[in-house]
Amino acid sequence: MSEEKETSERLRERLRQEELRRNATGNMGDAYNRANSGGLVDLVGSLGWKGTGILILVIIIGFILASFFLN
Repeated sequence: MSEEKETSERLRERLRQEELRRNATGNMGDAYNRANSGGLVDLVGSLGWKGTGILILVIIIGFILASFFLN
């Protein structure tokens, strides 16, 4: 009886959904704060590894350009 192993991403998402179901009112404040500031975990999770790499490159290039033009 071989069971399909759950990936770490699916495990995190399943645990997050279970926590939301168990503690819906307690998570309302967290959701409000996350909506205002955004969540890095949500951003990186939705982009994948290629999108995350591109985001990091854009940040590094932006930092280099800003330091070059501001000096």
